[in-house]
Amino acid sequence: MSRAFPVVSAVASRLGFSRLALAVAMALGAGTALAEQTRTDDVPAPQDTKYPGTVTIHVDASDTTQGIFRVHETMPVKAGALTLLYPQWIPGDHSPTGPINMLAGLKVTANGKPIAWKRDKYNVFAFHLDVPEGVSSVDVDFQYLSGRTDSEGFDITDRMMDMEWSKVSLYPAGYFTRGITYAASVTLPRGWELGTALETASKSGDTVTFKPVTFNNLVDSPIYAGQYFKRVDLTPAGGAPVYLDVFADAPKYLEMSQEQVNVHRALVTQAVKLFGSHHYDHYDFLFSLSDTMGGNGTEHHQSSEDGLDADYFTGWKDAAPDRDLLAHEYAHSWNGKFRRPDDLWTPNFNVPMGDSLLWVYEGQTQYWGYVLTARAGMWSAQQFRDALAMTAANYERNRVGFQWRTLEDTTNDPTIARRSSLPYRSWQMSEEYYSGGQMMWLEVDAKLRALTGDRKSLDDFARAFFGVDNGSYVTKTYTFDDVVAALNGVAPYDWAGFLHAHVDVLNPPLQDGLAATGWKLVYTDKESDFEAQYNSRAQPARHLYNFTWSIGLTMNDKGQVNDVRWNGPAFKAGVTTGATLVAVNGQDYSKDVLKDAIAAAKTSKAPIQLLMKYQGAFRNVAVDYHDGLQYPHLVRIDGKPDYLSEIIAPRK
Repeated sequence: MSRAFPVVSAVASRLGFSRLALAVAMALGAGTALAEQTRTDDVPAPQDTKYPGTVTIHVDASDTTQGIFRVHETMPVKAGALTLLYPQWIPGDHSPTGPINMLAGLKVTANGKPIAWKRDKYNVFAFHLDVPEGVSSVDVDFQYLSGRTDSEGFDITDRMMDMEWSKVSLYPAGYFTRGITYAASVTLPRGWELGTALETASKSGDTVTFKPVTFNNLVDSPIYAGQYFKRVDLTPAGGAPVYLDVFADAPKYLEMSQEQVNVHRALVTQAVKLFGSHHYDHYDFLFSLSDTMGGNGTEHHQSSEDGLDADYFTGWKDAAPDRDLLAHEYAHSWNGKFRRPDDLWTPNFNVPMGDSLLWVYEGQTQYWGYVLTARAGMWSAQQFRDALAMTAANYERNRVGFQWRTLEDTTNDPTIARRSSLPYRSWQMSEEYYSGGQMMWLEVDAKLRALTGDRKSLDDFARAFFGVDNGSYVTKTYTFDDVVAALNGVAPYDWAGFLHAHVDVLNPPLQDGLAATGWKLVYTDKESDFEAQYNSRAQPARHLYNFTWSIGLTMNDKGQVNDVRWNGPAFKAGVTTGATLVAVNGQDYSKDVLKDAIAAAKTSKAPIQLLMKYQGAFRNVAVDYHDGLQYPHLVRIDGKPDYLSEIIAPRK
């Protein structure tokens, strides 16, 4: 009996309700409870059995004008009920972000005759149909209508494309995806070349047919293709093949110096030295350089989707902040794809994922992304320190949301926010398991060195935990206890207590790792060259004008405020996200005018006067701030071991 019934009984007694009325009320309550209990979908649960036959799928991706991908699948079937699924929970996104809204024109036929389908009442990613007697296969046709605006991101332009199989396929429910075999092919725009982890079986004109693979491997093997293409061999001596497949907006962006090739090759060498293994037959960095197609960074087992601005190579000296992308995604081949948190492994793409250990999956990968970028020579030691200083400053001054939520709670953010913009990120926070996890693993590295007299480090953990089973790319899952056991295998300590004190508590000590490596965070009125480059890169995620560390706001190039530090000086004065800064101390706004006003206020008692426009109205705001410009830097702590320099030294 539910807890509601005693309440109904008490009310009935108090108001003199009849027994009949009471019985009706109880029956209605029971009916409601039953209805709520049975509101589940009718999708068959996945079973670890082999699907009979091979599904063929062909995607016509030749429409560069309208961005329409036309899909045809032929699926072996038996008579009776059949449920088709569109992938919902996407690996790498850690969330139910399958773009079902972009699927259109679904038609199912058998022997040339239509078969009616019906979407599941409670699961919009599932389609039910009844296969008639005598039918051994069905044909499935639909279109994927790719995003056609800058805000949505482009899957295809007139020069290149990024095709993810999860967006352009339906698959039969009731099976583990590793038990369903797909034979895939794609038709490209005329004359385009492609890169993918899939192996080519044949090619006819602009149509490429691939060797059959299981559906989970197909989804894990996206295609990049384009008009302007260059492949660079990065294979380390004696290692499995690794390639940099570069697609660019124009031929000039494919030009790279030998030094640039060398540091990318060093990245692969340093990663293999770190982990002591590889978990791929061959690996392809699928790398788009474009100012039109959106940036990207998604990990796969034998490839990665990487996208940056067109001038990655040609503007090399001014683009240091972007260079850790390739290292991060490559490290995921070991951490995230081969070794994966137990609750992130699912039997198909429509079973919900659990994200509780993303502070290992993404946090330690963020750590290795920075370290490997430095070890490879893609960053100088100074650039590495400047990048780390910005991260550390965020957790010293700009992530006050740890007052109400934990680091582990932010592992829910891929599902909560789905990487949408937030009005007050410093208070709401967003996926802090990346950089917050990075700061924690920095401290773990320092602790391992201190415990062992600098004989062992997080490198030893990486080799023991991610480097096992060399050559295998069968996913090997892990739990919190497995992480603790591996750390204890390097150096005994209360690692469970340590980790809990960083991921499960409010206000975690994420600054301790800096001091433990022999460095400390300071602020000056001069931004580092690295931060200046970071702020000048014209990507949407960049804060082009960053005054976070001083008055506590950032804005885009049009003066629109895109974040206000919670309880910072600008916030206390009443500045809101989304407002536009029009004037500073009576002068037309520009970045330099604001910068000069902040500097001048250090020797003045007068507040900084900001004229803001918000929701069509103008308002003067007085910001009472007098500590001058503030930019983060790292400096050495005298008398302490310099573990940080050891951490980023190339491995021989």
